[in-house]
Amino acid sequence: MQESAAVHAFESEHEATSTGLPSTKLAMWIFLASDVLLFGALITSYVVYRGRSVVGPYPNDVFDIPYTSVSSFVLLASSLTMVLALSSIQRGDLPRMRLWLLATALLGMTFVGGQVYEFTTFYEEGLSLTTNLFGTTFYVLTGFHGTHVAIGILMLLSVFSLSFGGRVTQRDSLTVELVGLYWHFVDIVWIVIFTVVYLVPTGP
Repeated sequence: MQESAAVHAFESEHEATSTGLPSTKLAMWIFLASDVLLFGALITSYVVYRGRSVVGPYPNDVFDIPYTSVSSFVLLASSLTMVLALSSIQRGDLPRMRLWLLATALLGMTFVGGQVYEFTTFYEEGLSLTTNLFGTTFYVLTGFHGTHVAIGILMLLSVFSLSFGGRVTQRDSLTVELVGLYWHFVDIVWIVIFTVVYLVPTGP
C-alpha cells in the first residue's frame, strides 16, 4: 500500500506537461528565463553608465584581471563537477554523486570567497556602493550574481545532505538535474558579466 502510494507520488512529480517536459523542469526553465531578464537589465545598466563616472576610482584603477580570471576559471570548472554528479546519480552511484556535489559546492565557495576578497580590496581602495556610477552598477551586478552562487551552494549542500537519509536516490536524478540547470545558468551568466565588466575596455 505504501509502496503504491510512493510510486504514484513519484509519477505525479515527474508528470509531463504539454511541452513534453516534467512540470518541475518547466518551472525551473521559467524561473531561469525571468532571471535572464533581471540580469539583462543589470548588465544593460552597467553598459549604459560605463565610463560616465566623474570621480574615481575607475575600473582601470581597481581591476586585477589575472586574479579575477583565476576566480572565473574556478567557477567554470564547477560546471564539469556538476555534470559528473548528475552522471553519477543517473548510474545509481551515490557515493560519487556526493563527492562531485561536494566538489562543486567547494569550488563555488572558493569563487564567492574570492569575490568577497575582491570587494574588500576595492573598498579599501576607495570604491564603495555610493562612490560613483561605476561603483553602484558594479557592486549591484556582481553582488546579485554572487547571491545566486551562494543560493546554488545551499542547494548543492541540501541535496548532498538529503542523500545520506535516503531522500535522494537514483530515481530522484531529476532533482540533481534541476540543481545542475541552475548552476550552469549561474556559470553562463558569469561568462557574460566577466566579459562585459572586466574584459571590454572602459573609460576614462
